Parts: sequence; structure tokens; C-alpha cells
Amino acid sequence: MCGIVGYVGNKQAAPVLINGLSKLEYRGYDSAGVAIIEEDILKVSKCKGRLANLEAKLEKAPIKGVVGIGHTRWATHGEPSDLNSHPHSNTKETISVVHNGIIENYIHLREWLTSKGYKFESETDTEVIPHLVDYYYDGNLEAAVMKAVSKMEGSYAIGVVTTYEPGKLVAVRKDSPLVVGVGKGEYFIASDIPAILNYTRDVYFLNDKEFVVMTSEGVKLMSDEGDEIKKDIFHVTWDADAAEKGGYEHFMLKEIHEQPKAIRDTMTSRIALGKDITLDKITITKEQIANIDKIYIVACGTAYHAGVVGKYVIEKLTRIPVEIDIASEFRYRNPIIDKRTLMIVISQSGETADTLAALREAKKSSARVIAITNVVGSSVSREADDVLYTWAGPEIAVASTKAYVTQLIAMYIIALFFAQNKKTVSDEAIEEIKEAMLSLPEKVEEVLTNKEVLQRFASKTYMHKDMFFLGRGLDYAVAMEGSLKLKEISYIHSEAYAAGELKHGPIALIEKGTIVIALATQEELFEKMVSNIKEVKTRGANVLAFAFEGNDTIEKTVDSALYLPRTNEILAPVLSVVPLQLLSYYMSIQKGCDVDKPRNLAKSVTVE
Repeated sequence: MCGIVGYVGNKQAAPVLINGLSKLEYRGYDSAGVAIIEEDILKVSKCKGRLANLEAKLEKAPIKGVVGIGHTRWATHGEPSDLNSHPHSNTKETISVVHNGIIENYIHLREWLTSKGYKFESETDTEVIPHLVDYYYDGNLEAAVMKAVSKMEGSYAIGVVTTYEPGKLVAVRKDSPLVVGVGKGEYFIASDIPAILNYTRDVYFLNDKEFVVMTSEGVKLMSDEGDEIKKDIFHVTWDADAAEKGGYEHFMLKEIHEQPKAIRDTMTSRIALGKDITLDKITITKEQIANIDKIYIVACGTAYHAGVVGKYVIEKLTRIPVEIDIASEFRYRNPIIDKRTLMIVISQSGETADTLAALREAKKSSARVIAITNVVGSSVSREADDVLYTWAGPEIAVASTKAYVTQLIAMYIIALFFAQNKKTVSDEAIEEIKEAMLSLPEKVEEVLTNKEVLQRFASKTYMHKDMFFLGRGLDYAVAMEGSLKLKEISYIHSEAYAAGELKHGPIALIEKGTIVIALATQEELFEKMVSNIKEVKTRGANVLAFAFEGNDTIEKTVDSALYLPRTNEILAPVLSVVPLQLLSYYMSIQKGCDVDKPRNLAKSVTVE
């Protein structure tokens, strides 16, 4: 959510900032801007809309300088506009700031600064920051930023430059991601690693309330009390090409096709036939597992849907009670947590604000927390007691695909590890599931070759304004994710229902021509699911169904059917979600939507 890039070095800053911001477009934004020190004068260029608008503006009115900050904004306070775009500056236009997050006490600060004679032009919370820095500035930029930050409440990642010290950039983070890049004679800040990967692979991860001061002489990391901090540099090993389209029309399509590799990588070294399951460096003993009374799985959006699958699987294999909760609701309902509670938090970015808040609530109550995340060094990975990484690689499209399937794999690995230690499932049954898991990459590849049914269905139905997804058991969990994908990238209203609930209200919405997507991969529930499909067909629905190969009797009931290669039915979500992802993609293409950057959405939601 929003993107920050900052640069100090010997290159022209504008191209570096624009290049960095282009790598952060996936985060979601509605305006963009840069502030660069040009011959001791602060020059700001910003505008509403896509980054291409800013590039065109800079081509007409170039800004020269080797120190600058850039930003892509996702509106929270004030509508998208040129005026509300970042960077924001003080009245004298000597200090400029970019900011991700929300300043919760900005109204109080704004009123106080107004009483001191400061004037405001925008509707944003961010504009209080350059005025605060100006108020406290007394010849030392980092000292002024520290004093300003001490008055602010909320979440932030902030970059600041000033004409008073034209060769310096100061940045700080709290609850919003920020990395520091170290190159040869040049230094960077960014919201995410891809923004600076063309220039350096060496980064520092900032913790909350840590500051960085960058000049051409080097980088200094500091605490909020002004003490210097020493950190180890993290060297990025993944290839910059991983964050490029690689010949695919869209990042989403590329990432859907990367799922076999992502699944394989996430299982590597953790699952092998005839060997115990391992959880990397997580040291949780049989006795500790036996002492767990309850597991909470807490997440948002797509990660929440992975957690729903996790609940089914962990309860089935381990017989430990599991509660799945939406992170934004969890901490406000006074949940019952103690030292016999285990929390599993799931976050692709590892920076999801609501999930982080839930994690912190759990730790306050002495619960153990395992994080499932895709980003090494993220806040979630640092604050949890243990972390299990999903090796999906960079995911650029806003709508999550490969991160979701690797989160599923992580849930299966944890469930099997616990079952192995609790002896709630026989060794033979565990080996059967492991063998089926190891064959999943090839089966996903097979699913990816069978697209024609989906393309035809999308071409005939994309103009509909409402669709329904049905499933029972694990299929219902996947139906929720399929419905979300369709909403996210095609803007078609869709709802997912547990099929047995149809008669309790939703069936009133079914009429001639209503589109229904039905999942029927659970053998014990197959006949019941067929009965539910008949209920909607009788009322005129147009049904596309998904079932395992061999269950072709379903064709007698539906309008279209797509068959999945057989696997252990507990693993069905890994296969059944893939055609739902593709269906959403083709629907979006047919409608002419922006697949990778859907309206109003951000990749990493770092505000509450």
C-alpha cells in the first residue's frame, strides 16, 4: 500500500526514483511524485494517475539532482488529486516528505501547527509531517525528524530531504515496511526490495522506530534515542528477473504458471518419503505440541482463505481445536489466549497491519506464534516466535495466486508435522499424503494445460453482474477464494456459499441464467453436492462444475465441467483453486480490466 523510494548517490536521482517506483506499482496507487534537490533548491513534481503521467511531466520539465525521494500514493486521507499527491512540503518549500501509513493524531497536530502560523494546502494527514519537521529544525535534520516523530501517533514509513542539508536523506519506520539499500557510493530507501534490486542486492531491514541517515559518505542507523545501531547486511539472492513478466502478458498469468515451481520449492527439504517432516529451524517438541489446547489461525483476504483450509486440515489430522479469524476482527473481541494457545499468522508480505496487531496481542498473552510469510526479514517474520517461509518468490500482481497455494502447502506441512508427533495419524497414512503432495507440481502443470473450457465459459458469461460459488467442506474454503479472485480483478459481484446453506436463503437469488461455479472434489460429499447443483439448475442457473477425473456423471447435471487429476482429497484445494484463478483472469481480460493493478486495491495493506 503506497510505495517509497529514496536515493543519495552520484547518479541523476529522477531516473532512479522513477525506475524504483515502477517496481512498486503492484502495491496499488492513484498518484505519484518526486522531490529532488537541484542546486540547493527543492523541486517537486507530482500528479494524479499512473506513473506514466509523472514520467511525461518530468520529460517536459526535467529535474536535475543526485538526492531525492519518490512516492506512489494509495488514498486514505483526501481524494486522489495532484494536490493530495506526495511528496508534501513545508510552506517555505525547503523540506519535503514522503509517507506511507496513517498519522492518527493528525487533526490535533494540524490544529496545533495552524495556531503556530502554519498553513495547509492538502486534505492529507501527511502534510503535518513537513511542518512539524520545520518547526523543530535547528540545524540538524535527523534531530528534527526524531522530535517530529515523537509527537506522531499511528503507522509510518517516512523519507525526508531538505535544502538546508542538500546532501542528506533521513528516514524512519513504524509499522510500515522500509528497507535500506547499500550500493557502491550510492544509497537507497524503499518500501520493498524490487524497487532497488537493479542497483544493489545488499540491504538493511529497519525495525520499528529505527532511523537511517544517508549521505554520499555512507549510511548511519540510529535508535529513536539517537544511539547508533549496528546491523548485519542481508544479501538478496533471488534474481531481478523474477520480478519481470518473462514474456507473459500479465504478472498474474506468469505467477499462476509459476505455481508448480513454487509448490515444489516450498516442500523442498521439508517433505521427503520415508523421512520425518521438518519445519526448518522451528524447535517445537512433542511435549509442547501435546500442551496445545487450541490453535488460532489469523489472517486477512486470500491468506484468510488459506487459513480456512488450514483449519479443516489441522483438525482432521491432529484433533486439536482450531479457530480461524479475520485479523481485523480478532483483537477487538477480547479473544481467550494463554500460554497453552498457539497462533498461526499468515501474511504474504509479512507487513499486513491487522495481522501484525493480532500477533502482538497473542504475544502479550504468552501465546506462541508461528508466522507463515513469503518475505524474509518482514515484520511478521521478525516478531513471531517461529517462521515458516513460503518460497513463492516475488509476487507482483495484486491478486495473490502462487502465494496462496504455497500458504496451503505450509498449512499441510504444519498439520502433518503435528500429526506425526501426536501419533493421531498412522505412519502409513502420513506417507500416502506426502507422496500425493510430492506429485502436486506435475498435477498443477496438467491443470494449466486444460484452459479451453475456462476460456469458452468466460467469453460467454463475462457480461454478467453477479455470480455464485458453491462448495462443501474443503470445497467451500476454495469457493471463497475463487469468489474473491473474481471480485478483485473483474469487478463482478460474487458470493461464496456453503452449498448446504442454499435452502436457508441464498436460493432466492437464483433465476434463469444465473451463473453458478460449483466445486465437487470431496468424495464423501459428492452426492450431496450434486443434489445442491440440481437445486440451482431446476431454477435456471448456468453451472460450471469442477470434479475429479472419473466423476463424469456430474456432466448430466451441469452445463460445463472441468476435470482435475486425482489426488488425495485433502489436497484438492491446491488443484481446484488453479482453474478458478484462470477463470477470474479470463473474465478480467474479456472485460478489459487492469489485471495486475485492479482499482482501489493494494498488494500490501499496511494500514488498519
